[in-house]
Amino acid sequence: MKFLLAAVNAKYIHSNPAVYSLKAYAGEEHEKEIEIAEYTINNSLAYILSDIYGRKPDAAAFSCYIWNWRIVRELSEELHKVMPELPIWLGGPEVSFDAEEILKECGWITGIMVGEGEETFRELFCHYQYDQEEMAGGGKKAECLEEIAGLVYRQGERIIRTEEREAVDMDRLPFLYGQLENFQNRIIYYESSRGCPFRCSYCLSSVDKRVRFKNAETVKKELQQLLDAKAAQVKFVDRTFNCLPAHTMEIWKYIDAHDNGITNFHFEIAADRMTAEELEVLSHMRPGLVQLEIGVQSVNPYTLREIDRDTDIEKLERIVGQIRSGRNVHVHLDLIAGLPFEGYDSFGKSFDRVYAMRPEQLQLGFLKVLKGSPMHGRAERYGIKYASLPPYEVLCTDWLSYGEICRLKRIEEMVEIYYNSNQFTHALSVLEESFASPFALFEKLAEYYEEHGYILNSPSRVYRYHIFLEFALRYGKREGELYKELLTYDIYLRENMKNRPGFARDLSEYKQEFRDFYDREEGTWEILQGYREYSARQMARMTHMEVFAYPVWKMGGTMDKLGKKKKVLFDYEERNALTREARTIVLD
Repeated sequence: MKFLLAAVNAKYIHSNPAVYSLKAYAGEEHEKEIEIAEYTINNSLAYILSDIYGRKPDAAAFSCYIWNWRIVRELSEELHKVMPELPIWLGGPEVSFDAEEILKECGWITGIMVGEGEETFRELFCHYQYDQEEMAGGGKKAECLEEIAGLVYRQGERIIRTEEREAVDMDRLPFLYGQLENFQNRIIYYESSRGCPFRCSYCLSSVDKRVRFKNAETVKKELQQLLDAKAAQVKFVDRTFNCLPAHTMEIWKYIDAHDNGITNFHFEIAADRMTAEELEVLSHMRPGLVQLEIGVQSVNPYTLREIDRDTDIEKLERIVGQIRSGRNVHVHLDLIAGLPFEGYDSFGKSFDRVYAMRPEQLQLGFLKVLKGSPMHGRAERYGIKYASLPPYEVLCTDWLSYGEICRLKRIEEMVEIYYNSNQFTHALSVLEESFASPFALFEKLAEYYEEHGYILNSPSRVYRYHIFLEFALRYGKREGELYKELLTYDIYLRENMKNRPGFARDLSEYKQEFRDFYDREEGTWEILQGYREYSARQMARMTHMEVFAYPVWKMGGTMDKLGKKKKVLFDYEERNALTREARTIVLD
């Protein structure tokens, strides 16, 4: 007997915790009988189909989400053609809320596991394993599928829904990652709770009103395994990690005390719910140990009220400011376009207020009208029209036209390229002064890209710098030489470019001064103390020296021309843990 659990992920770096949880819950005794296969949406359907066929499963189940439903639907249909006797099951949020309709449309699907799947899958597996005669662990009988709670399945011409499955006890969930070597260079997803205390109308978590926590001691033991394995990133999937302060504190204190200097932990939190004790713990953590994702979504009070989101924006701003003042925690803030009562101008105001908090990442998302969410039932009331196919993204609302959605999409791309990349930090901070607001800057930049037909996905970083310079020379209010120096500084902060960009200063007259500097460093290592094993020539290759007429290394403040040009040394062996920027030394 072989039961195949198949996942189609958005990227290779992602993993699918659902299929690992199902397998682990079924028990170690079935290790060889339950097989996991992970693919990505970038794999061809033909490749996935042939791979599954080659595995020769006796039953198969697919994990379904908005990002993979189209390919899973097509794949499962083709699989049924080449393996017509194979029972094909589905599970996951994309199929849990309209299971009967899916079975009516997809005649090749055997059934759907609805809601939390661990216990349901264990019983379903045993149903096939023991030919409907005996259940594992206790001898419970399963004479037919009707006895297994949490299923919607086909029986001849009938579609049968069994009784609702009770929520699983979190402390019964085993550790997912038995073989951590299989997760090298991949994100490891971890959950210490399920459910959410908040009722945001656009979110499926609002459906599960019970918040359940895994025992903190169990969580710490499992996290220690990830720390010992030196996992690169552990992403908690808890919907609001800090909804129970005692739980939050225990976990954060543990990862701080057992920091291995490598692993990064990602948490989704409600910033306006943070306590002084939580902020204190965060302030002492190693830079890069923790990153926080904070969903602001909107600052419009009417919008927040309408989506059942109780947020104290003023407090959120203060808390984000406190977190960022420590310069040790990566902060990611989210906005959602397409919410009720949020028009184009209102969204621009939300953008400017969130931008002013200066997060490391500012994500512009677009409302997804998810099946099963309260927003799905209210969409007609708000005049929300959305795509019929996944990811069911908003097309227009009573407050936002389709044309305005398209404009915001282009602005989103500019934010990704020029803000979220963290590659234009100093140039952006100066150029902002030439516009009425940050939103106006990115709006104009998006128009400029469109007018000139510039390529968004150019493989060349320098291409984007040159466009930025063109834009700044046309719309910026400062002298062109300053923008060139700012961009030069930004580009060398990230990378020791061997091919100098065309806008960079000609350094040929300074070559001898640079040689003299490295010759003095060899043997003394007064400034480059970490390079004692290297010669002057090697140090020159591993670092970079630049000359500036403006104090471009400053963030904010005046940018008046210096009385005398300054040399700046870029040290790439020592980087900022949050931004990956090189250490810089201004030389006299």
